[in-house]
Amino acid sequence: MEGTMRAMVLRAPGEPLREERLPIPRPGPEELLLRVRACAVCRTDLHVVDGELTRPKLPLVPGHEIVATVVGAGEGVTAFPTGTRVGVPWLGWSCGECRFCLSARENLCERARFTGYDLDGGYAEFTVAHQRFCFPLPAGYSDVHAAPLMCAGLIGFRSLRLAGDAERLGLYGFGAAAHVLLQVARSRRRRVFAFTRPGDIEGQRFAKGLGAEWAGGSDELPPEPLDAAILFAPVGALVPAALRAVDRGGIVVCGGIHMSDIPSFPYALLWQERVLRSVANLTRADALDFLALAPGVPVRTEVQVFSLCAANEALEALRHGHVRGAAVLDVDARS
Repeated sequence: MEGTMRAMVLRAPGEPLREERLPIPRPGPEELLLRVRACAVCRTDLHVVDGELTRPKLPLVPGHEIVATVVGAGEGVTAFPTGTRVGVPWLGWSCGECRFCLSARENLCERARFTGYDLDGGYAEFTVAHQRFCFPLPAGYSDVHAAPLMCAGLIGFRSLRLAGDAERLGLYGFGAAAHVLLQVARSRRRRVFAFTRPGDIEGQRFAKGLGAEWAGGSDELPPEPLDAAILFAPVGALVPAALRAVDRGGIVVCGGIHMSDIPSFPYALLWQERVLRSVANLTRADALDFLALAPGVPVRTEVQVFSLCAANEALEALRHGHVRGAAVLDVDARS
């Protein structure tokens, strides 16, 4: 396909994205050409734009929670005929050869490439993606409501898996991922305790409306000890707070790709077989399992919609905690 497209481009970390016209990309071997319909805005995008993730390709089209329609294909494509709606996540390629890929841990691939970081992403009218990292989407979701499933949903789901079978589950940082994960956890009869920014009464009401048993500030202790806690807020100081909140044998999972430094804390907070671990990326199995599960819960995403040219506005709203649920760029919107 010839021609140009609208795109929001990062030229240098710390600068606002620029609206530009770029050539429509050409798909390479095993790549699909995708007409982007919607792309959710993730806190990881903020870390990229702000320079906290330090090695993006530049110039870069950010965005890795993509909903798109297949409009072309490169050599060797065997899946997804033209017209298929697909989702594209953060993990955009893995080598398939390293010891991690060969042991079903492609999320740790030594040569992995990431959408909206190493590869141009979805803040544009068109993008390309490898066929192995495109996924069919459930039919019951509109484009803007499906977009948060591709990262907020997937990372939340993987975090829940690594939290074990916790009955009492704490969620720190009640944003896009937590509002999806709470619904999954409740469907599995978990008791959920939500932690928001101190004083965020509206966020606490939102969490309770989705089924949280208790909601309070991240500076509070829950009314009873937790079996596990998942941290989505990129705030290192919440790690000792979460360790303090979990019972002996409890698990604390850090669900973000970036976090501010973790302050020192007494060994007593970790003792008694508490576990502290991180989550990295996702596997294709995670994506297939979660996208099959979501309609049955059913997961309902709450979104705040922005036009493509308002991507900087969406990032600012996310930065200041002014998004209820997930921010999503409607790429077809013109204003």
